[in-house]
Amino acid sequence: MRHLSSGRKLNRNSSSRIALARAQATALFRHGRIKTTITKAKNLQPYVEKLITTARGGDLHARRLIAREVHDRDIQRKLMDDIAPRYLQRPGGYTRIYRLGTRRGDGVQEAFIELITD
Repeated sequence: MRHLSSGRKLNRNSSSRIALARAQATALFRHGRIKTTITKAKNLQPYVEKLITTARGGDLHARRLIAREVHDRDIQRKLMDDIAPRYLQRPGGYTRIYRLGTRRGDGVQEAFIELITD
């Protein structure tokens, strides 16, 4: 049974999954849009949304919680000062996933995940 077991394993151990999520979130905050597989995008989406919701608080505690997950100081500042204030009036749903089709090499479904701009 899969009661209370959320998330996808992505054929990785737990530390690799955490590292992948952090790296992809950092890239998404840096570029605003990244290309990845649909499974990884669906796994990344709630992680990023929780980070943005935390950053919307704007206080020192929020900064420290963000610093635990995003290790690049420039991206931390960008998230707290530029990205989070854009979504103060929005009650969630800060990202969008676009399906692109299959990748030529291995046939996996690809997608763009991007931050929504209002």
